[in-house]
Amino acid sequence: MPRSELLHADDLALIELFQDNLWVERGVSDNTLSAYSSDLRGLAEMLTATSARRLQDAQRGDLLAYLAARVKGGAQPRTTARLLSSVRRFYRYLLREGRIEEDPSALIEAPKLGRSLPKSLTESDVESLLAMPKVGDALGLRDRAMLELLYACGLRVSELVGLTQAEVSLTQGVVRIFGKGGKERLVPMGEESVEWLERYLRQARAELLGVHRSEALFVTRRGDLMTRQAFWYLIKRYALEAGIHKPISPHTLRHAFATHLLNHGADLRVLQMLLGHSDLSTTQIYTHVARERLKSMHAQHHPRG
Repeated sequence: MPRSELLHADDLALIELFQDNLWVERGVSDNTLSAYSSDLRGLAEMLTATSARRLQDAQRGDLLAYLAARVKGGAQPRTTARLLSSVRRFYRYLLREGRIEEDPSALIEAPKLGRSLPKSLTESDVESLLAMPKVGDALGLRDRAMLELLYACGLRVSELVGLTQAEVSLTQGVVRIFGKGGKERLVPMGEESVEWLERYLRQARAELLGVHRSEALFVTRRGDLMTRQAFWYLIKRYALEAGIHKPISPHTLRHAFATHLLNHGADLRVLQMLLGHSDLSTTQIYTHVARERLKSMHAQHHPRG
């Protein structure tokens, strides 16, 4: 029997109204709308099977039973938290619309989620990756300069591909970044990165542009900005060529930048400024990465490790 036949028409109508509201007022993506719909349909099916209640009449005990059933079925804490988020948003919508007088999800606590450690690369991994572009041609020289700058400054990929020539000072060795929320920060590039950037600007950029004109620092042969997706593909390709089989993305080099700085004694607040984090707690995740490395080194080298 199709799932829709297990649902009461009133429940289906409410879910569709909720989805329409999310799409119109908040511009939620199709994938997110689909996830909300799946979560709420699951709840509606359980209510129909166990208590014959409609979604609009659900009580706190019903929601707890639904979450417990999903956990028993193997749902992980992160999935359970997403389910609860869907349910909460739905019942807040019903409360706001005057369809219910009390939110049954209000007093349900979300599961505790541990913060996952960022995936990083070793320093030798990074050296191997940076050496992969063939710098004898314009594209390879551009790619090497991009990788060097990404690792030297710990940039987000959107910050890297969006750079203009005016935002880079080779004489001062700094790059001006406009990060999340339009916040500005100055990040030193380091000698190696400056040298590769100078080579790219001197030998490759004009060749890539040809007859085109662009304010962008890193360009394609069409004179366009490189997209985030195109740069992600480049990093994946160079990682495979370097024999790096760990999961990798442009953000992995940002994590490597932060981890390697801490490993070599950088101050956490300095790292916060370099990364453009508004809150120090966001930066503190990297102390766990560095701590794991110290424990590993202690176990390997201490006679009683």
